[in-house]
Order: sequence, then C-alpha cells, then structure tokens
Amino acid sequence: MTWLDELAADTAALTEAGRVRFLREITPLPGARAMLDGKIYLNFSSNDYMGIAGDAELRRRFYEQYPDCSTPELAQSSASSRLLTGNTPAYTRLEETLSKLYNNRAALVFNSGYHANIGILPALAHSGDLILSDKLNHASIIDGMRLCDAEFRRYPHLDLGQLEKQLAARRAAFRRVFLVTESVFSMDGDAADLARLVELKKKYDCILVVDEAHSVGVRGPQGTGLAAELGVADEVDVLIGTFGKAFGSTGAYAIMAPEVKQFLVNHMRPFIFTTGLPPVILNWSRFVLEHCAGMDAKRAKLRRMGQRLRELFGDATTPGDSQIVPCRVGEDADAVAAAERFRNHGILVFAIRPPTVPAHTARLRFSLSAALEESAIEQIREAL
Repeated sequence: MTWLDELAADTAALTEAGRVRFLREITPLPGARAMLDGKIYLNFSSNDYMGIAGDAELRRRFYEQYPDCSTPELAQSSASSRLLTGNTPAYTRLEETLSKLYNNRAALVFNSGYHANIGILPALAHSGDLILSDKLNHASIIDGMRLCDAEFRRYPHLDLGQLEKQLAARRAAFRRVFLVTESVFSMDGDAADLARLVELKKKYDCILVVDEAHSVGVRGPQGTGLAAELGVADEVDVLIGTFGKAFGSTGAYAIMAPEVKQFLVNHMRPFIFTTGLPPVILNWSRFVLEHCAGMDAKRAKLRRMGQRLRELFGDATTPGDSQIVPCRVGEDADAVAAAERFRNHGILVFAIRPPTVPAHTARLRFSLSAALEESAIEQIREAL
C-alpha cells in the first residue's frame, strides 16, 4: 500500500464513522444569512456574534475615512515581520486603543488567536514549571502546551475543586504554575468561574491566563469580556482576545503587564517569525473595536436569545447564558442527520463531532448573531 493509499484508507474510515470533513463553498450574506448550494439559510454557524462582519454599511463608513485609496493606511500587506519594517503606525494606534479599554495595561497584537496560544505559553513556561489547564480548552491551547518545556496537566472541565486539590498537592514542587482557561468555552458555551480562579491564583501564587476569544465583544463593559464584566480583568495576568469573531476582523491580542509584553516581543516565536498584519486590517480592527464599544443593546439581545434557545433545548444543552448554545445529539451520524433536517427548514447549522468534542457527545453548535431577528428562535422551534 502506498502512502496515498494509506491516506485514502483513513478518509474511508472517517466516512464510515460519520466523521469525514470537507470544505463547503458558502457565501455570507447580510442579516446573518448565508448561501450554500444556491439556497439561502439563516446562519447559525458563524462566529460573527455582533453582526459586524456582515455589516456592509459599516464597511462603507470605514472606507469613507480614506478618500485617497492609495494611502498606506489601506495597504494590503506589511511585507515584513514587526521586528523589521512591518510595525506600521496602525499597530501603535490599535494597541493604544486596546490599552485604554483595559485600564491602561499593555497590549500586544498577533496575527490570530492560534498564533497567540501556540506562542505565549511556550515563551513563558519553562522546565520546572507546571501548567494546569481546563480539559475543554481549545486545541490551540493544547498545542501551545505541547510546545512547552513545562509539565502540563488538565483538570476536569470547570471543576475548580479538583484544580485546588492539584494545587495543594503539587504547587510546592514547581517554580511557577500557570492556570489556563477559556472564559466562555467554544463548544459548550458555558463559562469559567473567573472570580474563583483569581482567588486560587492568589492563594497558590500562580499566573492566570484566560482566553476570552468567545467573550470579547459580547460581554463586559464596552465589549471587553467576561473578566471585565466580573470585575477581575486586572487580576488576569495574560488576557487573550480575538478580532476574528465578535469584532468581525482578523488577528488577536493579549493584555498584560508591560514587562510581559517586552518579554514576548523578544521570545515568542510565532510573533517574531511571521509577517505582520496589513495596515488595512489593523485600521479596520481599531474602527470596529471603537464601534463595538457602544453596542450594549445588541449584547443584551444576544443574552436574551441565548437564554430562550437554552430553554427550548432543555436537557439537551449545557448550563450557561452565552451566545453559544449546543444541542447535544450523541452519535456522529445522528448529528449529521439532525443538521440536514435543520437545513431542510432553512437553518444553517453543522454537526460538531470528535475529536473537536469528546466521543458520544456529537452536537449541533448554534452560534447566535445580533444580526438575527429574535423571531429566528421560533424557526428553530418549528424545526425541532
């Protein structure tokens, strides 16, 4: 058997198990709609939580700021890493805006949330250190831990009692201990007890890293995330946000002490050895960041819609009040069939299967957008 035959056999096995993945050509449309195979659906699978990515009027207002399209502020490439010639003025303005939003702490912008998560922990955590990570943290966090010289362990999802037992038993054996969690979890839509994590951080002298990818824009004052909503953002040592979801742009950022920022600039490999983001993207990110700060009504709308959908799904979903509402089905093939039934009712939602989620917990992941009408929840009810 050739290596290509082996790859084909793997695909056949995934197909047999109901887990094969393939690329679909989907056209995003205004109003949280999308076109697939010539049919228009209500889009419940996008991470455009605040409706910014699909807002054509907002894009028009952004470009109106630049009557001369040849301006370097609209350049589509930085053509260099940030440590050479790619650190354009747009980076400075964006990081200053972020700093003001987060109580004047230091901000550092990255090319993506994946870049951030595979770079921050390997730069900070070394041999003799320990990383304790929530079991359902994103794959990018897991990959970042695997790149570390530090030891890492995963504690049961949201079980801070078990986390404290690990800290009590093992903290003294390590130089530094990093506690790592998402705030709102990407597949279950539930949330970490960040206030309790801050207490554990202080009690056991740890470093707290929180990924707010699915929280920034959607939660907190001016969309600054769940930690800010709970009043503990300043206690989070490294707070990671993304522009690619609620803010409708590209890239990510981290909020931290100035000393941490300077260290990462010198030691974080995915930051050092990559081309910087284009000025047009950085300027758009700053524009939507400022725009999103005033979208409290839409944030409240998302909370209402999420609560109604959780009530509709009952025991099939998870506790929480976020804009991510899973409907657990169980087996992979059943989840694929359920997604097809929803598409037959004009609702675009996809099956999430292992290894993204644990075995026998395949689900439909309903991802709400403020661009949807609240009546869209009734359309889901009719399709059940």
